[in-house]
Amino acid sequence: MLRVADQRQNASAFILAGGKSSRMGEDKAFLQLGGKTLLERARALASTVCGRVFVVGDCARFGPEAIEDIFPNSGPLAGIHAALSATKSDLNLVIAVDTPFLEPKFLKWMLHRAATTHSIVTVPRLASGFQPLCAVYRKSFKAFAEEALKAGNFKIDPLYAKVRTSPITDAELNHLAFDLRMFDNLNTRAEFDRAVQARD
Repeated sequence: MLRVADQRQNASAFILAGGKSSRMGEDKAFLQLGGKTLLERARALASTVCGRVFVVGDCARFGPEAIEDIFPNSGPLAGIHAALSATKSDLNLVIAVDTPFLEPKFLKWMLHRAATTHSIVTVPRLASGFQPLCAVYRKSFKAFAEEALKAGNFKIDPLYAKVRTSPITDAELNHLAFDLRMFDNLNTRAEFDRAVQARD
């Protein structure tokens, strides 16, 4: 069994920040919530569970160390593919920049589960569906993502049936006392404003 310290060093985290933010009207990554940008919050969160943290997005926006999509304009699957193309880790935590409520203890738990089940993908599956942008992907998932992207198939969920996937159900999350609201993302200005008011 991996100790938490070993788990932290053996996994990398990737923050997907390459979305167009069209529904928000401005770049979500740089919106301020609780005195920090969403990107700063995501970095801090990811750093609590992984020794290496990277941003997937345009270098023009996020600096020369950002990882750019190999398949541009192809949605979040392209971001996952870019992360797995760049990683040196077998276990890779992928989170979206617009999910600021994720709990570090849940991410630690999910990474431990990923390390001990040997699944290619470990992903929450709520009643509303999979949460592919809060999941752990092994590097080998890259081949499946690349095949789909080359075929023009940009949906992530159908790929889970092709690999060994460990779904984390909402019933399991409730049993472990995790708050399902942590998966809420901020897509619109109204959603962001509500999040700001909740923290005032």
